[in-house]
Amino acid sequence: MTAAMFVSMIIFFAFSVPIAISIGFASVTGIHLFTNIPMLIVPKEIFSAIDKFALGAIPFFILAGNLMEVGGISNRLVNFAKSIVGGLQGGLAITCVMTCMIFAAVSGSSVATTFAIGAILIPALVKHGYPVPFAASLQATSAELGVIIPPSIPMILYGVSAEVSIGELFIAGFGPGLLIGGGLMVFVWLWSKYKGYGKDDHLGRMPFRQAGKEAALALMMPVIILGGIYGGVFTPTEAAVVAVFYALIVGMVVYREIKFSDLYIIFRKSVISSAVIMFIIANAGLFSLLITRAGVPEAIGDFLKEHLTSAGMFLIGVNFALFIIGMFIETSASIIVLAPILVPVAAKFGVDPVHFGTIMVVNLAMGMITPPFGVNLFAACTVAKISLDQMIKQLIPFVLAVLSFLMIITYVPQVSLFLRDLVYGVS
Repeated sequence: MTAAMFVSMIIFFAFSVPIAISIGFASVTGIHLFTNIPMLIVPKEIFSAIDKFALGAIPFFILAGNLMEVGGISNRLVNFAKSIVGGLQGGLAITCVMTCMIFAAVSGSSVATTFAIGAILIPALVKHGYPVPFAASLQATSAELGVIIPPSIPMILYGVSAEVSIGELFIAGFGPGLLIGGGLMVFVWLWSKYKGYGKDDHLGRMPFRQAGKEAALALMMPVIILGGIYGGVFTPTEAAVVAVFYALIVGMVVYREIKFSDLYIIFRKSVISSAVIMFIIANAGLFSLLITRAGVPEAIGDFLKEHLTSAGMFLIGVNFALFIIGMFIETSASIIVLAPILVPVAAKFGVDPVHFGTIMVVNLAMGMITPPFGVNLFAACTVAKISLDQMIKQLIPFVLAVLSFLMIITYVPQVSLFLRDLVYGVS
């Protein structure tokens, strides 16, 4: 049954059937042809897959990101970041990374980060002499931080799928997020010096005090959201609702950049994005149930235990497999299908499930910046008005840089676990 499901799913992919429908059809094929399970189980399990309180955070974080984009919050964050690092050669490129780090602390979505920040910074980068493919590649890569720095939608999905504390995952995401963000800033600074980019980046830079004053309310947003979560004031799901109300009040009442006429477009865009993710989760939940009942997790665990003799070998094998999978399958679907399979195996090798979660999220998030199905690449191409093939040459150094950071995260567990252990008292 399992082989037939995977083969049918690959065939559907080959015919460009959407991922969620491919997963659903493959599951129904497996049930109908190879089991005696009644088909009534399909709607039941599809509903059960999305009937989880934690998943309620996803549509609200998506809506908060869209409200931030239209409400002027993202523009003020860009000005603030530029006031800090804009005086350096390559400062505008560094500003892109820094702004994405701040925006990521609220949006939880890399695609939302790409559109919200890219719409401002890609034209600015091009105006200051950066090549368009470089600007698009930089934005797509920096936006990946949107799913690593908490709150993160893929971390919520991992926590639900692997039955791991979402609060612990969120705080564990800070280390990898800061490592990748800081590393990217150093990388683009050195690359800009090497290539001679950004010599005029200081032009149009706002004084730090003025930029900080204008961005004060925008900067308070991640403080309120993350402080509320870790202070025990509200859950991650409730925090998403708080983020929506905060962005709505700031955008409509304080900044007055959101009009009533804009709300329909914002809500419509958010509903469509949320529905797509939830549809993937529903079908992947059914698929996951079937492969679990077929004993796939145990079989993979036994195979890896037999052929990979150490945790180090297991992690390098998993990283290679996830990198390939992430190139072809959407991040959310990959996590929901693979987490229940791989987490028990990782536990057999003594890998902390929270640490393994950060590895999975960082690795699969790279699928957003690798062809052929990198969603961040398509979003950046849309903003920059170029084709994907024009980006490839400029994209390769960014992918290699993130890969090097992934290896550090993989083999230095304290990058992920130091803050978690400090806050939760885990020894």
